[in-house]
Amino acid sequence: MSSAPDSGWFGHPKGLSTLFFTEMWERMSYYGMRAMLVLFMTASLQQEGLAFTVASAAAIYGLYTGAVYFLGLPGGWLADRLFGGQKAVWYGGIIIMCGHIILAIPHDYSFFIGLIFVATGTGLLKPNISAMVGQLYSDADERRDGGYAIYYMGINLGSLIGYYVCGYFMENLGWHWAFGAAAVGMAIGLVQYKRSLKNLPEHSALPANPLGPKGTARAWGSIAIFIIIAAAITTAAMTGAIIINPTVVAGYTAIAFTIIFFVYFGLIYFKGKLTDAEKQRMWALFLVCIASACFWSGFEQAGSSLNLFARDYTDRLIGTFEIPTTWFQSLNSLFIIALSPFFAALWINMSKRLVSPSYSAKCAVGLIIMATGFLVMFMAAHYAAEGLKVAPYWLVTTYFLHTVGELCLSPVALSAVSKLSPRRYTGQMMGVFVLTYSIGNIIAGLLAGNFDPNNVDEIPNLYLQIALFSIGVGVILVLMTFKSKVWERQGLSEEA
Repeated sequence: MSSAPDSGWFGHPKGLSTLFFTEMWERMSYYGMRAMLVLFMTASLQQEGLAFTVASAAAIYGLYTGAVYFLGLPGGWLADRLFGGQKAVWYGGIIIMCGHIILAIPHDYSFFIGLIFVATGTGLLKPNISAMVGQLYSDADERRDGGYAIYYMGINLGSLIGYYVCGYFMENLGWHWAFGAAAVGMAIGLVQYKRSLKNLPEHSALPANPLGPKGTARAWGSIAIFIIIAAAITTAAMTGAIIINPTVVAGYTAIAFTIIFFVYFGLIYFKGKLTDAEKQRMWALFLVCIASACFWSGFEQAGSSLNLFARDYTDRLIGTFEIPTTWFQSLNSLFIIALSPFFAALWINMSKRLVSPSYSAKCAVGLIIMATGFLVMFMAAHYAAEGLKVAPYWLVTTYFLHTVGELCLSPVALSAVSKLSPRRYTGQMMGVFVLTYSIGNIIAGLLAGNFDPNNVDEIPNLYLQIALFSIGVGVILVLMTFKSKVWERQGLSEEA
């Protein structure tokens, strides 16, 4: 690959700077807007919010974040077969920017239309910009892992900017100014992307496996049908022709995604002509997928129930300055930046000492550590139930534990998919694995719907239930560690 010798940006290909800053500004717009969603939906009409119930707002939040991950599957397919990566990122960014602009318009119908645009654009941009980072390097290029580490830093820097800028605008200028700030962020990313597009390798502009003329026509026809159906359903909901209960829709969507996961996983297992070694490895991967879905159903309380707890029950005053509610969510990004080098060194040192826990054991540890964060919130919620506003350090501790859990589970789970999947199905298994994010996000929304500000006494129970369930799943995974280790090792040794 011709891009391998390129070292024009801190020893990496110049194209990495293009993707780094594009992703940074896209994440700024995404996380900045996402941090406000539940707050905006539950704010009263006098506060210029939508005055939704917490149950409805949390369900909509879960559907939105779940849809973002789910739409990444067709988004990746369209880039591989129709657009090519460069156009997919460009079109996706434009759709995202339009979505934020629509959200910035103070109109009854703008909110849901804007969300649909942002989710669709993110599904097109996110998987493809990540794939293009890998296309900058040859298979033998040892800089690849370092390139992804730099790229990952761009994600966290972007989220920090989003939380601080949009959070400040929300508190001081109003909701729609904050949504507009997200649109400006995405616009900056698009301008930067277009101006530095020449840095990207030519092959990233072409579809990896292009469709024939008939297939192309069918693909565009399917896109047109999707747009028509989405527009029809949205129009019918806005005019009252159909009544949509977000909580019911979220419940059915979670079931549908779970069925899709099991069916696809089962088809590969039973119909994929796998060897016995590959089947055993699939069982080990199945445990990782279960851990992932359970983890994200707890972790994604950050934008819903924990966000509401920060707004309603946390003393945010430092002298005369009131900490914007969304700033608490930035703690996750700050802790990731601070702790990532430590965890990278931890796994390396453990492997040097021949201590190599199974993937499911590492995921179990991450799940249990995340659950301890909810034990902290259980105690904090008891003080809130007594009518007190709690100190910020309760949320700081919770976000710290959640970040440690994320660093134990998330990179390990992605590594497990790449290592344990049958080689000819690695791409499809990554798509199946992404469904665990969607399932977890929607379940998170349904769980957060039980956060009832009018019944504060029940809030401690909500956090305790999440903690106990997560710990229970983690304990089961730990008990299965010996078996999963056999599945992983035997499969790999037989393949070798």
